[in-house]
Amino acid sequence: MSTNKNSNRIEVPEAKQALDQFKMEVADELGVPLTNGYNGNLTSYQNGSVGGYMVKKMIEKQEKEMSNK
Repeated sequence: MSTNKNSNRIEVPEAKQALDQFKMEVADELGVPLTNGYNGNLTSYQNGSVGGYMVKKMIEKQEKEMSNK
């Protein structure tokens, strides 16, 4: 894994659109009023909950895929 100071870098640029859509779906599920663009009006807790839940769902999906092999 490469080391880069920007931890928000997308490792697979082709996945950007899908990740953005996933982020919006998660925000909607959590009731966080996330918009495309500037979201400085949201609290750190709100923004963090979206990212945290995204990671949780990705890990769950990967665990399911690994258990089926």
